[in-house]
Amino acid sequence: SPTEKQSLSLRPVTADTVREICALSDTLPEAQHRFVADNAVSMAQAYFEPKAWFRAIYFGDKPVGFVMLYDDDEKQEYFLWRLMIAGPHQGRGYGRGVIELLLDYVRTRPGATALLTSFVPDEGGPGKFYRRLGFTPTGEILEGETVVRLDL
Repeated sequence: SPTEKQSLSLRPVTADTVREICALSDTLPEAQHRFVADNAVSMAQAYFEPKAWFRAIYFGDKPVGFVMLYDDDEKQEYFLWRLMIAGPHQGRGYGRGVIELLLDYVRTRPGATALLTSFVPDEGGPGKFYRRLGFTPTGEILEGETVVRLDL
């Protein structure tokens, strides 16, 4: 909802918040751990990938998740690499709101025409979530994951 989107924000992870953002991964239901890497692993990967853009997701002043984008302004490709909403905060529309905020950001990037992502195509995975938001399969499989696209 617009109210939730206005209350959601994407903030840089800082030395003061990194432990709290990493700990959010521990709140995921056990069945979801195979669908998204721990936030600590994501941040470690980002450290070695100059095109990684990552943020903590906040609702008000409370951290509720983590998002990471592969932000390649040279190739003009923008790929949602990670999206994680902490277990206790799922089902409240935060995921949808974060996608809207991410789309707002991607629209400011050079030559952006779409946001891409991929997901493990198993029961209980995020496939239905992405389809509800309008993402459509590209036909590509990337490391066993279904690639989907949302035109801007």
